[in-house]
Amino acid sequence: MLRATFLHLAGIGPATEASLWRAGVRDWSELARRPEVLGLRGPAAERLVRELAASERALADGDVAWFGRRLPDREHWRVHSSFRERTGFLDIETTGLSPYAGIVTVVTVHGGGATRTFVAGDNLEELPAYLGRFPILVTFNGSRFDVPFLAACFPQLAPPPVHVDLRFLLYRLGQAGGLKRIEQRLGIGDRTGVEGVSGLDAVRLWQEYRRGSAPALERLVRYNRADTVNLEPLLDLAETELVRRLLPPGDGGPGGPAGGPRPEPVGG
Repeated sequence: MLRATFLHLAGIGPATEASLWRAGVRDWSELARRPEVLGLRGPAAERLVRELAASERALADGDVAWFGRRLPDREHWRVHSSFRERTGFLDIETTGLSPYAGIVTVVTVHGGGATRTFVAGDNLEELPAYLGRFPILVTFNGSRFDVPFLAACFPQLAPPPVHVDLRFLLYRLGQAGGLKRIEQRLGIGDRTGVEGVSGLDAVRLWQEYRRGSAPALERLVRYNRADTVNLEPLLDLAETELVRRLLPPGDGGPGGPAGGPRPEPVGG
C-alpha cells in the first residue's frame, strides 16, 4: 500500500489521490513517468519527480520516520506492510485508568520474530531501550491510554515515528467496541487459558502477585500477551479491508486500467 500512497507528496490530498488511482496510477514509478496526469509540466513536474525519488530513497533506506512526518496520523497504517519486521505490537496493564492514579504493571511487546514481556519490579526499566528498535508501534486505544501511561512512567521515552491505533482504524471499518468484543465478532485471536479475564481481573491478579502468588503473575502475563499478540491479525485484516475499499478494481493488474478519469489538479 505504501507505494500506492501519494498523500505524502506536496499538494496531494485524498481527492487527488483517489483520482490518480481511478486513472490507473498506483505506484510512485508510474507517477514519475506520467506527471502530466496531474496537469504538471516544466519545473512543477520536476519538483514532483524529485519528491518521488526522495520517497524511493526513504523506502530503500528504511527511513520510517520520513513517512511518519509526511502522512496524516490516521494514514500511518499504510507504512506497516513495507516494514513488518520493524513493527512492535504493544499492550500494557495498569492498576488504574490514569497515569496519576495508577502504575504500569506488565507490558508486552510483540514483533521482529519475538514476544517479550516486562514486569514492574523485575525488568520494566528495560522497556524504553527495547521499544527503540520498533519505529512502528501498534496498539488498541494506545493513543489515549498506553502511550500517555508510558510517557508518565518513562519521561525519556520518545514517541514512535509511526503509531497505528487499531481502535480508530477498526472503527473506520464499522468495528466499534472493546478489543475482546471485536475479536469475538471477527473470530480472530487466541485466548486459550485466559478466557473471560478482563481488565479488572488484571488489577486483581497483580494485587495477588504482590501478596506472593506466582500463579497470579503467570496468568496476568498470559492475559497481557494475548492482548498484544492478537493485535497482529487484527491489523492484517484491517489493512486488507481498507485496501479493498480504497483501491478501485482494475483490469491492468496493480496499476489498474491505462485509461480512466483524469485526476484533479494537484491540491485536491
